[in-house]
Amino acid sequence: MASTNLSRFSEWGRKIICVGRNYADHARELQNPVPVAEPLLFLKPPSAYLRQGSPIRLPYYCRSLHHEVELGVVMGRGGSAIPQAGAMGYVGGYALCLDMTARDVQQRCKEKGHPWTLAKAFDCSCPVSEFIPKDRIPDPHRLTIWLKVNDQMKQEGHTSQMIFPIPYLINYISEIIRLEAGDLILTGTPAGVSAVQEHDELQAGIDDLVTMEFKVERH
Repeated sequence: MASTNLSRFSEWGRKIICVGRNYADHARELQNPVPVAEPLLFLKPPSAYLRQGSPIRLPYYCRSLHHEVELGVVMGRGGSAIPQAGAMGYVGGYALCLDMTARDVQQRCKEKGHPWTLAKAFDCSCPVSEFIPKDRIPDPHRLTIWLKVNDQMKQEGHTSQMIFPIPYLINYISEIIRLEAGDLILTGTPAGVSAVQEHDELQAGIDDLVTMEFKVERH
């Protein structure tokens, strides 16, 4: 599928598949076990998409909203049980993404053994950048992603530090959930996550490829 069509991926209502704890330093900073056998997956609904120009809104039930900057992989065509060897041929492009997380709610969910839906899947919990065509990123495992809060650097990591690389993730996910053109895979966040407050301004980027800005507001 042409990238000119994929540029509207966040308006199609496609699913968002997220990979948790895919950077060891981030898993350790939250005192979580580092995955070694298989990826940790969770989902966000289409209503999680948020484009630049709209504010990130604090959920009414959340007292500690955290930022998590991530490289997003936009699928260019669909498939099931996609082999690792050919997985990158299914990629249409990329996007910079934020996995906004109600951390206090997530902690309560973990303690009770409940799913993370309230912590991860609320409306506008996935701010995204403009679409980055695949040909602008020859190797997605050689990128620096970063995030600032009020001009102060909070997160800066390199995609080479992913525990499970993109071809592995595409294969693993597609064995369980059929992937479709326009689907978005969030590949995990590096260390440095922290809470944001009302009126905070978030700036994030990937090398010299793309930047985006969002302001935090309360409902």
